[in-house]
Amino acid sequence: MSRDWSLKKRRPVRRKKIAPLLNTLEQALDIDLEVDGAFLEMAEYGSWTMVLVDKIAKVIEIQNEEQERFAFLSLRGFLEHDNAAKWVEVDHGAIPFLMKGADCMVAGVHATDASIEVGDLVWIRDMTHKRPLAIGWATMNAEEMTTSKKGKGIKTIHWVGDELWDMEL
Repeated sequence: MSRDWSLKKRRPVRRKKIAPLLNTLEQALDIDLEVDGAFLEMAEYGSWTMVLVDKIAKVIEIQNEEQERFAFLSLRGFLEHDNAAKWVEVDHGAIPFLMKGADCMVAGVHATDASIEVGDLVWIRDMTHKRPLAIGWATMNAEEMTTSKKGKGIKTIHWVGDELWDMEL
């Protein structure tokens, strides 16, 4: 499942122009992005809007199926904010599938952030090293994901093997 997307319309942006987006993201994930003094850029990446901080794609703005816009960290952003909320931990058996872009099945889920609801953007990390593996839409709430034995828990949209992960900016 590879995308034929590329970065387009890359432009510098002032912090005050994207401050509401960044503040919403910081509150949702309970983090501090620490972008004061950083070189900020915005670009289009397919249907997503990217925010680049010092030439690293750290924030994505995407739409759900109801056309509502959401801001979330990219996997590179989660490398620096491994304590962010909205996480789902999976065992080592799930990692090879997630790295190829597969959806996350609940059989591999071991723990979740208790605040996750159906339709939330979540990030998936491995249970041992807490490293980000993928981002996706939750199809179950936190309790269902940890107690269910069968079914799809997360519809993956961005993963470690994705071309955005490997992109040199």
